[in-house]
Amino acid sequence: MKIHSLNLSNGGVPKLPVATCEVRTNGIAGDRQRDRRFHGGPQRAVSLYSLERLDALRAEGHPVAPGALGENVTLAGVDWSRMTPGAVLEAGAVLLELTSYAAPCANLRPYFSDGRFARVAEKQHPGWSRLYARVLRPGTLTVGDTVEIRPATQAR
Repeated sequence: MKIHSLNLSNGGVPKLPVATCEVRTNGIAGDRQRDRRFHGGPQRAVSLYSLERLDALRAEGHPVAPGALGENVTLAGVDWSRMTPGAVLEAGAVLLELTSYAAPCANLRPYFSDGRFARVAEKQHPGWSRLYARVLRPGTLTVGDTVEIRPATQAR
């Protein structure tokens, strides 16, 4: 399991790839969200998604790529069924706790061939949602960093 892509933007999607980034308690340095009511803040400091889920969505005909769905971190080789709120991820020097599923918004419409961005809504398609995380230990992330998942029940 590793970091495939790190993605930032000055607001909106797509988020664009960077080689490294600084993860802080309130989010990633250089990344901005336009609507802070629904994005960002300490409980939604980092957004994560799966390269394999993106590949499957592309196979369905959707024009998605890392960062298109607004995720900061695109993970490769992760068993997405283990990515549930409460799980803890150690990625490089950074420690994250998954806090919630990320509800999709209309800004994602262009990345779905039929415009149905609810394709990545947890309630309608369990296991296909992006996730938000809070930062337990800030630090630097780099593309290629290994990732370890600890179940929610394990002590930190």
